[in-house]
Amino acid sequence: MTSSKIELPGEVKTDADAAALMASLQLMPSPVPNADIKYTKIFINNEWQDSVSGKTFPVYNPASGEQICEVQEAEKADVDKAVQAARLAFTLGSVWRRMDASERGRLLAKLADLVERDSAYLAVSLPQCSKSRSRTSSFLQHTQRNMHHTVPISQEQQSRVLEFIRSGISEGARLECGGKALGLKGFFIEPTVFSNVKDDMRIAKEEIFGPVQQIMKFKTIDEVIERANNTEYGLVAAVFTSDITKAMTISTAMQAGTVWINCFNALSTQCPFGGYKMSGNGRELGDCGLKEYSEVKTITIKISAKNS
Repeated sequence: MTSSKIELPGEVKTDADAAALMASLQLMPSPVPNADIKYTKIFINNEWQDSVSGKTFPVYNPASGEQICEVQEAEKADVDKAVQAARLAFTLGSVWRRMDASERGRLLAKLADLVERDSAYLAVSLPQCSKSRSRTSSFLQHTQRNMHHTVPISQEQQSRVLEFIRSGISEGARLECGGKALGLKGFFIEPTVFSNVKDDMRIAKEEIFGPVQQIMKFKTIDEVIERANNTEYGLVAAVFTSDITKAMTISTAMQAGTVWINCFNALSTQCPFGGYKMSGNGRELGDCGLKEYSEVKTITIKISAKNS
C-alpha cells in the first residue's frame, strides 16, 4: 500500500465550487421518470388504511433534500393488525385454503406478470438484500472520470455515516480522502477512504451503508481467514486472486452465506442467498428459497392387522 494522498476530483468549499462540480456531474437516467405518488397509506388485508395512531412522516428525495410526500407511520398496533390478517388467510376453512390449486396458480402467475411489468419501478423502490436500487441507480451520479457516486437515503443516514467517519479518525485510522458532506443539495457524502485500519475499529466491524472504504493489510492466508471470520455477521464475502487454489481454500473457510470469487454482487435467482450468524436464518432464491414457504408434515395411520 502506498502512502500517497488520494485526491478528489475538485474540492467543494464555496457555492461556486459546488456549481462547478455539479456541472461536471451527469445525472444518470432514472428508470422511474417523475413517478406519481398514488399510495401513501398502509396496505393491510388487501386494503389501504390509515395508521391506527393517525401519525404520518415525511419522505424526502435524497438527491435534492426536497420533500416528496407524507406517508402513514406504522407502529405496533398496525403490525398486529397485519399479522392477524395474515394468520386469518391461512386458517382452516379460509378462502385461500379452500381455493383450487389451479386458481391459486392463476393468481400467482398474474402477480408475476405485474412484477415483470413494473420491474423498473420495483427495482428502484423496494429494498431487497438490504439495499434498494435507488441507492445505486436512481440518484447515481458520475464524473467525467467515470467515478460512480451514490447518496445515503436520508439525512439521518447521512449523519450516521459522518459519525462513522468521525469515529474512524478518533480511533486512529488515517483519512486518505473525503470525510465530509458534499456542498450540494441532498445528502451526498464525499467518497471516503481510510488506511491504517485496525480490526477492532467501528469502521472495520460495522456495516456503514455509505461511501466509505477501509484499507487493511495482511501477511498470510490463514490470517485473512481468521480475521475475516472474526465478526458476528456473515452475509457475503469476496475473494480477488489469480490463484484458484487460494480462492477455493479461502471461500471454503469463510463463514458467509455467499462467497464471490473475482467479482462482487453477482446474484442469480437459481442460487440460494442468505447469511450465517447474525446475518439471518434461512435462504431465499433457488430451491432452498421455495422450501422456506413450505412446511413438512408427517401423518402416521395405524391400521388393523386384518387390513394389512
